[in-house]
Order: sequence, then C-alpha cells, then structure tokens
Amino acid sequence: MGAEHPSTSSGTQGTGSGTQGAEHRDTAAVLDDIDARPGSTASLLRTLIGVYLRPLGGEISAADLVALAGDLGIPAAQARTGITRLKQKGLLLAERSGTIGYRLNPAAVGMLERGDRRIFEMREMTDADTWCLVSFSVPESARSVRHQLRRRLQWIGAGNVSPALWICPGHLQDEVLEILDDLDARPWTTLFQASAPLPSGSLIDAAAQWWDLDALRGEHLAFQASLPSLPAEPFAAYVRLIDGWRVLPYTDPGLPPSMLPSDWPGRRSFDEFARLSAALAAPAWEHVRAVTRRDAPSSP
Repeated sequence: MGAEHPSTSSGTQGTGSGTQGAEHRDTAAVLDDIDARPGSTASLLRTLIGVYLRPLGGEISAADLVALAGDLGIPAAQARTGITRLKQKGLLLAERSGTIGYRLNPAAVGMLERGDRRIFEMREMTDADTWCLVSFSVPESARSVRHQLRRRLQWIGAGNVSPALWICPGHLQDEVLEILDDLDARPWTTLFQASAPLPSGSLIDAAAQWWDLDALRGEHLAFQASLPSLPAEPFAAYVRLIDGWRVLPYTDPGLPPSMLPSDWPGRRSFDEFARLSAALAAPAWEHVRAVTRRDAPSSP
C-alpha cells in the first residue's frame, strides 16, 4: 500500500485545467500526503485505497468506496468530500463506464508499490551495511528546491549531519536518486557510498544528533499504545492498524542496534505490526470482497 509520502505537501506534481490538465494528472508522479494525520479522513481514505484498489482490479464504484469508508467510521458526506479531494490530488481518476466510480491513477502505482515494501518489509541495518551520503549545494535562486529536498530526505529516514550533508541507509540510494530527479536537483548533488561512520564520540551519541530519536521513540510508543483500542471488526482494525503504522517505516531508518539505546522500542513495534497484520489481513479482505460483491482477481 502506498506511502511514498515525500510530497511537497500533497498529491500530484502539478495540475492544470481542462483536457491538458487531466492528461498531466494521468502521467505525473503521484506522491503521498505527508501532512495527512494518521486516523484522519484523508489518511484513512488513502490507506483504504492503497491497500485494496489494486487487488480489486484498480477500480471501485463510488457507492462501494463510500460504504467501506463508512465501515471505518467515516460519515458518507465526509467520505465523498475526502474522495473528491483525492481525485483533485491525482490519486483517483473518475470512471463512468457502467456505474459511477473511480479508478486508480496509473501514475500512483509506483508510489504504492514502494509503500508496500516499506510498510510490510521494514529493514533493520547491521554494522556491515553501507550508508549513502548526500551532499548538495543548491543556489539561493532555487531555495524552494533546497527546502523540498531537505523535507523529502527527512521523510525517507535520512539523518542531518550538517545543513548540506545527509546520511541514510545504503539501500535507500535509489529513493534518493528518484527524489533528486523529481526535483531536478541532481546537478547540485553528489552521492557517496560509505561504510560505518566514525564520529568523534560514540555512534549512539552521533545518531541522536543526526536523527530526532526522542521524537521517533515517541512515535513508536504512541503506535504501541494505540493497538489495544483497535476496532473488533477485522476490516476496520486492519485499515486502522496500517494507517497508524505506515509513517514509521519511513521516518525510522532502521538503524543498527550499535547506534541505538538498549531499550529502543522499534523492534517491538514491528513485531506487533507483523503479528496483527497476519491475523487481520484475510478476514479484512473477505469483508471487502463481500461489500464489492465480486470475485476479485487477487488479494492484498
């Protein structure tokens, strides 16, 4: 399900009006909305669409989408407003063949697939893994690009060594390159592959300077505290579980244990997510199939 969250705050890379604008929304990269608060209507709808629209064949009727939103506790009028906003941001396209409904924008598939890998296959580094260093010097005339670059590097879990030097796990290098290409920032940037950093102090102290570990700890503990209050119904519980979790695999880079305090809560969060996800996925999917009244070609 999707969350390449690194947006410049929402939706598509540019929109237009009329036919030309519609064509652009079909092809421009669609990014997740990093400002959508987990549990909000916008976030729950994005999670619902990200998890289920692809296994449903990429299309869903408006009535079925509103019904599923209702099963998440979202009133119909509020759901319709939220769906309209997602269409404006390019995640959904109107589909009027037969019944009124929506189809997934093909330009969103890459974002959703990257989100699947992050959310369901969270990686934890070892001391033997490589790092990616990102050094850039963006001119003042392009300061908006500089701001977006820093924001999006932070979103994918990069740490800030200095204002123009960032560090992230080596396996995220391809995502860094995608960000640079998306922002046309490649000419101002140099990437380095590196082994273990050698700070003047301890690795634990360095990690606490480069990443906001206190904030990350708080996010993990908040996620764990939310689990006992998940709904009893599997569909609502599963969507809310993923919605509450999907931010953490981005903001938490999965640092090696040697760089983290001994009581770091990240492993427990992942284990709890994996356990509950395995238990809830199948019955939640059966609920979606029942609501949409069709034999879908695949499961999430």
